[in-house]
Amino acid sequence: MALARELTVGQVAARAGVAVSALHFYEARGLIRSHRTAGNQRRYSRDVLRRIAIIRIAQEVGISLADIAGALNALPEGRTPNRRDWNLLSTTWRNDLDHRINQLKKLRDGLSDCIGCGCMSIDKCPLRNREDRLASEGPGARRLAVK
Repeated sequence: MALARELTVGQVAARAGVAVSALHFYEARGLIRSHRTAGNQRRYSRDVLRRIAIIRIAQEVGISLADIAGALNALPEGRTPNRRDWNLLSTTWRNDLDHRINQLKKLRDGLSDCIGCGCMSIDKCPLRNREDRLASEGPGARRLAVK
């Protein structure tokens, strides 16, 4: 039995383990592509299954949809992404993930003495910014930024 070259939206959803609405969402965001039949039904090439797997993995580790779309758009259209493609994508995302991991570690370590803002540890809180002294350094949480 030969494999169909193209898949329906229902077939893709079942094979990829996602809802049909997720496929429509991914397509609206430019993450995957389909074309329409003469009867106006969506059809997907088989490479979309690997692309959806990449999307789901990237989302799981916190990569933004915009970054995923940019990475997938750099891949050749109509070809199933391969190991070399995955290495390129994952290397691109690694620096961002390492940066976020460092930020989370700093946040975790800085909050180890904190019992939650209410704030009963205000006299020794490492995140406190009395009289907004750090405003001159720029907007946002200055002490949480990894430098």
